[in-house]
Amino acid sequence: MEWLAATDYELARQVLQRGIAAVYLIAFLSTAAQFPALLGERGLLPVPRLVAVAGDRLGPTLFRWRYSDALLRGVAVTGAAIAALLVLGLPQLGPPWIPLIAFLAIWLLYQSVVNVGQTFYGFGWETLLLEAGFTAAFLGSDQSAPPTTILILFVWLVFRLEFGAGMIKMRGGEEWRNLTALYYHHETQPMPNPVSRFAHLLPSRSTVSRSSATTSLS
Repeated sequence: MEWLAATDYELARQVLQRGIAAVYLIAFLSTAAQFPALLGERGLLPVPRLVAVAGDRLGPTLFRWRYSDALLRGVAVTGAAIAALLVLGLPQLGPPWIPLIAFLAIWLLYQSVVNVGQTFYGFGWETLLLEAGFTAAFLGSDQSAPPTTILILFVWLVFRLEFGAGMIKMRGGEEWRNLTALYYHHETQPMPNPVSRFAHLLPSRSTVSRSSATTSLS
């Protein structure tokens, strides 16, 4: 099956494996810090209450039979440690089954968190991270060339993400269709960047049009 080997895409594999693992590392550290207060035994939406009510209707999770804040922190720390090793590229030095197991491990651990995360873990990027982590498990190791089929799946993943995000905006609001969404976009962003204020203070299209019309009349 050498024709399925993407021998010229080693850099792409390194970026995907280490980059996705870095996101998992941040996600697990954030979980360890925030989950107990939000969803812990005395949290805003306690997981024990969810487990008692939902029972077998819960998705795959290690907390199906028992939840404790200590167990949650153990899951988060274990996931963070494995993700850190993947960021360093250590599992990738061995045979392909080692990074496979490592990625599947952090995928399973984080899925356990997401499936009891309720409102706080109900966003699309959680599902996206799980899909990316599962796909990355099959990228292989440094001992073999990256598989073309898996790289194609990543291209498909990115296309679905970008196309879907664009279509949701175009279908969901007139402000995106008439190109006026950025008039207030930078007022509502939870994490503004250094140029957000500058972009927000730029004149709107209607202001520019009125100014041009006034200039032409004078």
